[in-house]
Amino acid sequence: MTDRGLQQHSGAEAVMHGSADKRANEEAARVRRRYRSEARFKAYGIAAIVVAISMLILLVGSIISTGWSAFYQYEIALDVTFEGSEIDANNPRTANYNGFIKSALRSQFPDVSGRKEKRKLYGLVSNGADLQAMQVVVDEPVKIGKTVRIWVLASDDIDSLLKGYIDRDLPEEDRRVKDTELEWIDQLKSDGRIRWSMNTVFWKSGDSREPELAGFWGAIVGSFFTLLVTLALSFPVGVLAAIYLEEFAPKNRWTDFVEVNINNLAAVPSIVFGLLGLAVFLNFFGLPRSAPLVGGIVLSLMTLPTIIIASRAALKAVPPSIREAALGVGASKHQVVTHHVLPLAMPGILTGTIIGMAQALGETAPLLMIGMVAFIVNVPGGITDPSTVMPVQIYLWADSPERAFVARTSAGIMALLGFLVLMNALAVILRKRFERRW
Repeated sequence: MTDRGLQQHSGAEAVMHGSADKRANEEAARVRRRYRSEARFKAYGIAAIVVAISMLILLVGSIISTGWSAFYQYEIALDVTFEGSEIDANNPRTANYNGFIKSALRSQFPDVSGRKEKRKLYGLVSNGADLQAMQVVVDEPVKIGKTVRIWVLASDDIDSLLKGYIDRDLPEEDRRVKDTELEWIDQLKSDGRIRWSMNTVFWKSGDSREPELAGFWGAIVGSFFTLLVTLALSFPVGVLAAIYLEEFAPKNRWTDFVEVNINNLAAVPSIVFGLLGLAVFLNFFGLPRSAPLVGGIVLSLMTLPTIIIASRAALKAVPPSIREAALGVGASKHQVVTHHVLPLAMPGILTGTIIGMAQALGETAPLLMIGMVAFIVNVPGGITDPSTVMPVQIYLWADSPERAFVARTSAGIMALLGFLVLMNALAVILRKRFERRW
């Protein structure tokens, strides 16, 4: 090969090597860009999770910081004289206990005179103080005719003051608690007549117009009865409908129509079910208004699509080999479903049911339409008694003007979230309990 040919060959090899290096560099650059893109995507995902967790912590922290004070309350000690001449030992509930409370307050502050000042003095304690005094006599009749020191609830304004929600340094005209009342409270403090205790009223009583007497137990019992009716109606109907559609129903236009409507019902706004309950169950059938029976029927209609869809997904997840093996050993179609398919699908069915029930627990709109927004004082004793539910009770307290109801609203939200967490934990436990390997 001549020198010119060698030079041309060397130049071609240089060009080829240069092209190969260029391609290698471009490929390496693309790899680096891809790695950087993946790193950015990972960073964005981590940032989104951090922001979400931060917002959740902020929300929960705000609720807890506002509502924790509702779990304790302040009490005032009074030396109450239960006049034997005014109390019937056979029927002690009929006595004028409100007069006994007022007399004890006047004895504690003998210098108070004038109708207006006495009204302020009586406002130091709750309007339910007479009921507390009556309960003392009912529990221990031997105290009739004696002077007994009892602890009664402070009024909502005094309770808010002692919890720091009312600023003492504000001008008197800007405070709900006036200077004379501050002097009385300071004197009671110095005498050791003010203490705080756990707010058992919140967990034992129904609603009240007075914040210090308002309890959440009536709403809890109402929610229990409502969910009991919902579960009794929606679970068997939903599971049986899912079994029929998934295992027995022929595939034709009719079943396709039913499946489409079930999926559509799952997306219907909950207020529509409330309107249905108002028009059909209350106006047409005449069922009791504001009762867990009607609320449970309405919520069962709303929960049915969720249970059916979840149950069908759980049944569909059972491997076909299970059905084929059962049929191969001579089992009937009914035996295949009840003895083999349904037990294996039960974890998913129970999970979907509990999720549907948790959704029903937090519903408010359909229950407002059937009257469960009514002011209910007594704790319901059955599914036909007037009652309210937890989310509606929270709504009522949030709409109340008194400052003390703000803390009770947040406390109610905390209780509702606690029940939702328990229900989801129950779903996980049941899934683990009934889960089978194949």
